[in-house]
Amino acid sequence: MTKKPLAWITDSTAFIPEELKQHPDFYVIPLNIHFGEKQFIDGVDLTSAELYEQIKNATEFPKTSQPSAGEFAEKFKEIAENYEQAIAVHLSSELSGTLASSIAGAGIADFPITFVDSLSLSYGITGLLEKGMELYEDGASVEDIKAQLDKMAGTLNNYILMGQLEQLYKGGRMNGVQFFLGSLLKVKPVIQITSEGKLEATDKVRSEKKALQYLVDKVIEAHPSGQGKIYLMQGNVLEQANQLKQMIQEKAPQLEVVIGDISSTLAVHAGEGTLAVLWY
Repeated sequence: MTKKPLAWITDSTAFIPEELKQHPDFYVIPLNIHFGEKQFIDGVDLTSAELYEQIKNATEFPKTSQPSAGEFAEKFKEIAENYEQAIAVHLSSELSGTLASSIAGAGIADFPITFVDSLSLSYGITGLLEKGMELYEDGASVEDIKAQLDKMAGTLNNYILMGQLEQLYKGGRMNGVQFFLGSLLKVKPVIQITSEGKLEATDKVRSEKKALQYLVDKVIEAHPSGQGKIYLMQGNVLEQANQLKQMIQEKAPQLEVVIGDISSTLAVHAGEGTLAVLWY
């Protein structure tokens, strides 16, 4: 059987729109979510909505983990049966060991994979995948694609209003945001993923209304022509997300705003109520 030339791989922290789901050469390797002794596979046997309910009723805070190198290897062996090589784009290596585990898995499987550290999460990963696929369709080599994606990684514009900061703290991802703990109940912290792929506290706003306006102002400031496309990611607050979209498009009617859900794995850390605007 003749193998196809190239597969595309990511993990379940990425935002996966319908177009990517339908791509014939695209594969998502899910992370794991643990409630005590129970383990769930992100997006397979636990949806984001189910996760929020589980968190509300849980006596023990959930944790997340990347697949082991062996688990990655098994997936890669399956993909290798049909493909000559792959490009894998994973969440920031500063926030998870997923990339390292995936690289180790490729070595075990003896499958040639070109890896890209997205230095980001959610749509930050998605945008790189979409750009890579576009470059490939235009005839770019794997080497050129990696070079361009490496250059693009770290340039993501993002502003994140955390829904439940205590989840970020309990989940061990609090580095850089302890400053906000003392006033947790009074402010909405604004977190950013830096160009180095780390989480950093950058600002704070003092009410939900001001928080939404803060995001609107950041988007409009960055799009003076009113043109372009942004992604608005939400954690089980679709009504708020639609309100934010309306506020943005009142100022910039031509700006395309795509609303998406944060994945279950990210929801464990970011919490219900999270809103984020992202664009390259």
